[in-house]
Amino acid sequence: QIATLGCKVNAYDAATIADRLRAAGCEIVAAGAPADVVIVNSCTVTDAADAESRRLARRARREHPAARVVLTGCYAQTRPTEAAGEPAVDHVIGLNRLDALVAAVTAPLPAVARVVVGNARRERTVSTFGARTFAGQTRAFLKVQEGCDLFCTFCIIPMARGASRSLPPRDVLAEVAALAREGFEEVVLTGVHLGGYGRDLSPPVDLAWLVAALAEQGLVPRLRLSSIDPHEVTEPLVRLLARAPALCPHLHVPVQSGDDTVLRRMRRRYDAALARERLAMMRELVPDAALGTDLIAGFPGEDEAAFERTLAFVEESPLTYLHVFPYSVRSGTTAAKLEGRNPPADIAARARRLRGAGERKRAAFARRFDGAEAEVLVETTRDPASGALRGYTRNYLRARLVGPDAWRGRRLRARLAVGPAGQVTAAVGAEE
Repeated sequence: QIATLGCKVNAYDAATIADRLRAAGCEIVAAGAPADVVIVNSCTVTDAADAESRRLARRARREHPAARVVLTGCYAQTRPTEAAGEPAVDHVIGLNRLDALVAAVTAPLPAVARVVVGNARRERTVSTFGARTFAGQTRAFLKVQEGCDLFCTFCIIPMARGASRSLPPRDVLAEVAALAREGFEEVVLTGVHLGGYGRDLSPPVDLAWLVAALAEQGLVPRLRLSSIDPHEVTEPLVRLLARAPALCPHLHVPVQSGDDTVLRRMRRRYDAALARERLAMMRELVPDAALGTDLIAGFPGEDEAAFERTLAFVEESPLTYLHVFPYSVRSGTTAAKLEGRNPPADIAARARRLRGAGERKRAAFARRFDGAEAEVLVETTRDPASGALRGYTRNYLRARLVGPDAWRGRRLRARLAVGPAGQVTAAVGAEE
């Protein structure tokens, strides 16, 4: 059994782990089923994430008292001693240690070291790739880049994931082709710092070069990009999104704040004007694109005026959805030592206001497509509450469908109907 916390990269790592364990003769069981081994694939983005990782390990021990509990992922990598001190945990295995992880699951206990963690900053290759199984999903993820060299003040991930490094283009092409052969209709390119793709390669390339190569090959019907920082949203990349049929018109651009002083305290590589310019370019060249962002509410030093500038940035921008994160301390980061911390109540209030703005943006964007025809990729699982099918358009509108199981996993042409709050229903015409 594998329990995973955190981001898309962590989810991809979990899929890679599952495939490696299947190859070693293991059966992966669903949550709640009896298990001989429980793997907790942890997150360490905040101190709260560390605590949640430990909580999951304790829960695994309660639910499976005789099982072997193995903690891996970013928390295991950054806090191995603390993790090993958790009584519920039998083994702590760091990132990029797949062989040790397989041994921790399959080998007799005396033969397995309790803690196996290396120095992530010394890693020079993307060692976890090749996942083929994404349970219950019609979209596959492909990690093409690992690690980060930016060291934003709020982030511990460069210490967990190591230096930025890229999967060679030939491997990316081969992986996308393999995923297409497995029947996936959409592949999402992901990474810790996706916009940094290719800088470490010889000769160096960039993300736009990789995307152009993939688009030219036509390996998969839909190709989507995950998170890209504002200064890395380049005109060549955006023009590719505008003209290449396989590329989904969707970018997630983590701005984090609309205030320049806060951005400097975060050690981001752009100012609000540049972020505004790149979002405007995306809207001009790809008018129907979904544009998402991450925002941190209540970062140290964010006073009321700075917050209002961020809120104004959002309201005036072409953004279509927001992921809002109330600031949470991550010990070991520069931000944890910054003065000007905001009271929790103020942080929560600002997060609520940003989320409200995000909901208005989301609904307004969806209403633009009321009555339009769109391609919907139907997911393989139904909504447990309503029993309806669910799917995503190319520009990331989540749609509800009423139809047979035969639609699952297919790309279908549908007419969209959008309710007042932005809820999307798709009436299917013909299969794509």
